[in-house]
Amino acid sequence: MTRAFLVVMDSVGAGGAPDANQFFNGNVPDTGANTLGHIAEACVAGSAEEGRSGPLRMPNLDALGLGAAVRLASGASMPGFDAEPSGLWGAATEVSKGKDTPSGHWELAGVPVPWDWHYFPDEVPAFPQELMDEVARLAGAEGTLGNCHASGVPIIEEHCAEHMRTGWPICYTSADSVFQIAAHEETFGLDRLLKLCEDIAPTLHAMKVGRVIARPFVGECGNFRRTANRHDYAIAPPAPTLCNWVQGAGRKVHAIGKIGDIFSRRGIDDVRKGTDSDLFEHLVSLADTAEPGSLTFANFVEFDTLFGHRRDVSGYARALEWFDGQLRRFFERLQPGDLAIFTADHGNDPTWTGTDHTRERVPVVGYGLGVRAIGQVGFVDVAASVAAHLGVPSEGPGRSFL
Repeated sequence: MTRAFLVVMDSVGAGGAPDANQFFNGNVPDTGANTLGHIAEACVAGSAEEGRSGPLRMPNLDALGLGAAVRLASGASMPGFDAEPSGLWGAATEVSKGKDTPSGHWELAGVPVPWDWHYFPDEVPAFPQELMDEVARLAGAEGTLGNCHASGVPIIEEHCAEHMRTGWPICYTSADSVFQIAAHEETFGLDRLLKLCEDIAPTLHAMKVGRVIARPFVGECGNFRRTANRHDYAIAPPAPTLCNWVQGAGRKVHAIGKIGDIFSRRGIDDVRKGTDSDLFEHLVSLADTAEPGSLTFANFVEFDTLFGHRRDVSGYARALEWFDGQLRRFFERLQPGDLAIFTADHGNDPTWTGTDHTRERVPVVGYGLGVRAIGQVGFVDVAASVAAHLGVPSEGPGRSFL
């Protein structure tokens, strides 16, 4: 039996979402956002020279059809990406009313979100007092810090000293449907932070808040760093996903990165975590060892967390080039008949205003089945296609493009 590898390059959008005007960064609609296209343009213009230089170089994904996928998605060219596609290529459009991690991943796995997410207002305070009281009670603390929209690093910088002195957790949100809690791994305790997030998660999920995210950090104030021990406590998908379909057919499902968190470990046999560098080694290892008929579902998050939200064009370009440069090792280990699909869950254009995700179509490029132009497809069609490749029943609304 053949195997499937579904790899989500978190936030690597391709522009062109038909409803981008309904999604905003501040007061600016996402119309015209194009993560890949604008990064490539910045590189050609010499505006992404920190730690790298020159045009954006992603020869492996471009050879499969990445540049063609961006042109199809947005109508805009991706400078320097003009290879004739040698793999499966197309672009996918999302229907769920969110530009967030659960919406994108669930829909890629065959389940569009059937409800409206709850978003906290961009004001101070952002959270109701009864929620803050409950967080403090569960934490065994006399209060909380933050209570606003913020980016992770600046809010830790702002409240680090008081957090270290009082032990009060730092609570914040973003334009996504999330509730985030930052705390020091040593002075507050990693296990304590994880238990706090786990305990408060049902309250947030009942409000239709998509995720409670533990954001641990270490070091001293002014010289701290967030660690790879982040954990997402996501609301459970409303219906069986691709992971359940595959597992229900008696096959194995291997999760890499935060996939286990996103799907509340439902339909997943094992989870492998770490930095993106660690995750790629897990991907290579599973290319060697994954069972016949299995699904490996991976998320590489650092494009989004380290560079997209921080609007770091050079860093995002470096990450893209690093990822592409590793792919040959992965391809060499795939077996005849295996299918590897590379896609994304939303955009996060680092040239855009604001700090939040951008509503975009996403590229869909594949290795293993030869040249295949799939055109414009839906996110749910990715799940249906992976199921068709593995020979398991598809239970969602998607249609296979294979």
